[in-house]
Amino acid sequence: MSTDLAATLDLDTVQDRIETVLADFLRRSPAGIPSQKGGVGELTHALADFVLAPGKRIRPLLCVLGWHAAGGGDGEESLWRVAASLEVFHAFALIHDDIIDSSPTRRGRPSMHRAFAARHRTRPDADAFGVHAAILLGDLALVCSDALMNSAGLSKRQRRTVLPLVDAMRGEVLLGQHLDLLATGRPTGDVDEAMAITRLKTAKYTIERPLHLGAALAGADRDLLAMCSAYALPLGEAFQLRDDLLGVFGDPALTGKPVLEDLRSGKATVLMALAIRRVTPEQRRTLDALVGRADLGEEDAVRIRRILQHTGARDTVESMIIERYERALAALDTDLLAPPIAAALRKIAARAVIRTA
Repeated sequence: MSTDLAATLDLDTVQDRIETVLADFLRRSPAGIPSQKGGVGELTHALADFVLAPGKRIRPLLCVLGWHAAGGGDGEESLWRVAASLEVFHAFALIHDDIIDSSPTRRGRPSMHRAFAARHRTRPDADAFGVHAAILLGDLALVCSDALMNSAGLSKRQRRTVLPLVDAMRGEVLLGQHLDLLATGRPTGDVDEAMAITRLKTAKYTIERPLHLGAALAGADRDLLAMCSAYALPLGEAFQLRDDLLGVFGDPALTGKPVLEDLRSGKATVLMALAIRRVTPEQRRTLDALVGRADLGEEDAVRIRRILQHTGARDTVESMIIERYERALAALDTDLLAPPIAAALRKIAARAVIRTA
């Protein structure tokens, strides 16, 4: 990275470098796979197309910012490969998540199990084949994430500090997914349960651990890691709360996902938990009858949205987002961060919270 970039930390330039590392790796025999032809090529090309589709890249960006927050130093090439590995791991999580949720789309395109099924529609078991192929594709993404990490040239000190954080991140998001799976289809007024899922699946996985990983690569001390957490956890919660609102009130043309999906699956969100706490008996009967119905239509979704608004749940979630966003920004008012790093983290915070997709 040039001196000018280190001084200004232009996020678009950082993202361009991440895209280059990802493209170079995924298009040149990922994870040591020697052939790109036939059935093998179908899988590797599908992974490259999925990972390289436009996305926020928030995890690798935060990893790079964590590295600079801790002073950077030697081994910058290691940083880029570690950061890129987070995006490939995220592909693993998304592909499997779409299978679990039976999601038809991702980022405005068919989800991978749907894409494989469509590509092999002449098979009598096309739908099952699509699911099975997507499971393998997610597994390949996990293997490739490890390959990127293992080829990063980490020192003994870095491996000792970084790899346990990678393990923790992976365990947290999988546990969060399991809690989400347990709660889906039976929304309750348990806000604490919904927040626990949010912390594991989003706050820690999306914001805290990527920052920690980058900072640990550069030898961060406990004070800096604690500051990263003070910023990351409230921001991650705000990020997921925004997702919860967009999942019900968003524009599918912008979010890239059907707006009825969370309601049809009965996703256990803070938004829904707050509403259930406040509903009248008649409103509760309506929610019980409609939320979680696979055939839920737009007319009934309107009825649910009205309840979410009339109970004040939507406004409360907006207030929770603002409070957490402000808390995350306040954590950046510290001498531990150079001004360009703090400025870049403020931009990341605004991108995470003030958005329509």
